[in-house]
Amino acid sequence: MERSLSGNSGGGWVAKRPYVLQVSTSDISGGAQRVAWNLFRCYRDRGHGSWLAVGHKLSSDPDIHPISHQGGQRGWSRFGWAVHAMVQRLDGNGRFSRWAHLLAEPRALVDYFHGIEDFNYPGTSNLLGLTPWPPDIVHCHNLHGGYFDLRALSWLSRQMPTVMTLHDAWLLSGHCAHSFDCERWKIGCGECPDLTIYPAIRQDSTATNWQRKQAIYGQSRFYVATPSKWLMDKVEQSMLAPGVVEARVIPNGVDLTIFRPEDRIKTRASLALPQEAKILLFTANGIRANPWKDFQTLRDAIGRLAERTEAKGFLFLALGEAGLAERMGQVEIRFVPYQQSPEVVARYYQAADVYIHAAKAETFPNTILEALACGTPVVATAVGGIPEQIDDGVAGFLVPSRDARALASRVEYLLANDEFCQRMGARAAMVARERFDLRCQADKYLEWYKSILKRWQTQTLYRQVESSANI
Repeated sequence: MERSLSGNSGGGWVAKRPYVLQVSTSDISGGAQRVAWNLFRCYRDRGHGSWLAVGHKLSSDPDIHPISHQGGQRGWSRFGWAVHAMVQRLDGNGRFSRWAHLLAEPRALVDYFHGIEDFNYPGTSNLLGLTPWPPDIVHCHNLHGGYFDLRALSWLSRQMPTVMTLHDAWLLSGHCAHSFDCERWKIGCGECPDLTIYPAIRQDSTATNWQRKQAIYGQSRFYVATPSKWLMDKVEQSMLAPGVVEARVIPNGVDLTIFRPEDRIKTRASLALPQEAKILLFTANGIRANPWKDFQTLRDAIGRLAERTEAKGFLFLALGEAGLAERMGQVEIRFVPYQQSPEVVARYYQAADVYIHAAKAETFPNTILEALACGTPVVATAVGGIPEQIDDGVAGFLVPSRDARALASRVEYLLANDEFCQRMGARAAMVARERFDLRCQADKYLEWYKSILKRWQTQTLYRQVESSANI
């Protein structure tokens, strides 16, 4: 490992292989957590010091460090956090863990009942003490999810360069991760139209929450990345903008050694799926209750397909939730539990004729990238950053949000035209290779880290010279 003195220690030159500490809700879950996990492993494979600090550790990887909140606590708080740690091992980040947290931090209970966002996580102050060597740069991902004190960002961003990748819009609002049609986040929130949107709050303290975040950002200096221009446009209009030193759009990537085209006959055989069926796939964690997905529109579209006499032998796979199989006319709906292994998930894409993605709100869904990489044509709703993933008519089709008729029509067209569907699948794999390779994503971040560290060191040396001159 090549390593210079890091910028935060006032050293002399930029590390050829910067040591990177990433911060994420958990390690081997899906979505944003998977992005952080993929980058963490990619950096480590290239010889960088690479660590991941998480609110909830699921793997046994020694370079994953859970953020413990027990250290430095006394009395009731120390006991409460010990209970929280035990409950979390059984419950993950579920309801019982959240109540155990309120037991450990009475102030959090007061905030909870008043609709104040919960920043009561004392272990955040020890973030830089988790790794065996000091990192050169800290890269934060989702900071909601019950594990991080957002107030620490002001201190952290003064200690060392701090990159934040936004995977949703929570940092920009008074409580919600996606605001749908509401634009009150631009002017200070308050009078919230829906307090139940994740992360839900009990009372409308969105204006207070917004102002707290604005104050934190005003005392901070961040390097901000988003996977889509759609989300970056929101950042530029938000209260986060004054704290941004530099911003870049860096699309997510997928591991093309796992997500790649494969022989459909073999993959269907490995999953015990019927060879002659027309297979449609949709994947999401907790499909039916997921607030960002639109399973009802999917069902309506499947219902329209089921009315076709030629729909006999159609199979719709809903990957991400257990459940009993259903039938809608000629179409079978089969639920498949969440799969932890990316290799297993890839086989489902490789086995499908078409991947369908209906959503109410999205930033830059990994599932669409994975489907493209496996050579599976995509039909998706044109919300959020999805139009930046799919050129309509090239590697898939875009349809209006909540339009079951248009969704069914595009799927039906692909299934009725095998040769066109195969050509579109080949183009999908080519698009993934050209635009959404994990290695390219890692390259862009590493190049940016080095640029940031050069700037940081120059500023550090300037401050030291200025301080010496004043003495």
